[in-house]
Amino acid sequence: MPFKLFTSKADVYPILLLTLILASFYPGPAVSDPEEQARDIIKQAIEHYRGLSSYSEMTMTIHRPNWERKMSLQAWSRGGKKTLIRVTAPPRDKGNATLVLDENKVWSFAPKINRVIRIPSSMMSQRWMGSDFSNKDVSRTDEIVDKYTHTLLRTYTVAGHDVYVIESIPLEESAIVWGKEIAYVRDDFVELEHEFFDQDMKRVKSLKTRVIKEMSGRMFAVRQRMTNTEKKDEWTEISINVLDFDRNIPDHIFTLSNLRNPRK
Repeated sequence: MPFKLFTSKADVYPILLLTLILASFYPGPAVSDPEEQARDIIKQAIEHYRGLSSYSEMTMTIHRPNWERKMSLQAWSRGGKKTLIRVTAPPRDKGNATLVLDENKVWSFAPKINRVIRIPSSMMSQRWMGSDFSNKDVSRTDEIVDKYTHTLLRTYTVAGHDVYVIESIPLEESAIVWGKEIAYVRDDFVELEHEFFDQDMKRVKSLKTRVIKEMSGRMFAVRQRMTNTEKKDEWTEISINVLDFDRNIPDHIFTLSNLRNPRK
């Protein structure tokens, strides 16, 4: 039977309808501009990590060549800004806590001296509880989304997933200590690695995901290790033991009074 050309509207309309239906099931990229696409991937990776709100219980292991110690932590987050992290063990560290309301409003509570201390911007890059994570790392706000420019450097495939390599450079007016950051984000928005570079564009440290599994209904990086580039035998690892997304977290959790005197 010879190939038939469409010669009437009745022939064409069903094909157009089928095309529209298929397009609805297989949408194209949400953002066409390369910089906006890279920004959107970073934004969704942050949202994937934090959710609308979350509660988690973690173990932090600080490793040094001659010693190693562990801490148990509880963490609450809401939106892209608010975070509370509290140490629950061992006894000598229990009660230490950090409250973040945005990247410029961070407080810590030290039970040994019974004081709430405002952490200035100049101290945000300092180690948190002696670990390889900084005060800024543990707060993990969404400031990287709007205070950086983002470039998609390349895409590669691993274990059946596309991985997007995104370079993020702080805007000139932003008070950011890093020269740039490079994130490796999987197509399900699990971050595989995050590299931090100083103002001379020398890599200072790297956060690598070591274990991924499903928790609270999504694939999640449940074990991550932060390593100093020049001291690879020194690292800090965080393991997620309990994770609950979209929990109803009361407003009082993110207050200075609760930072000092926790209540349920």
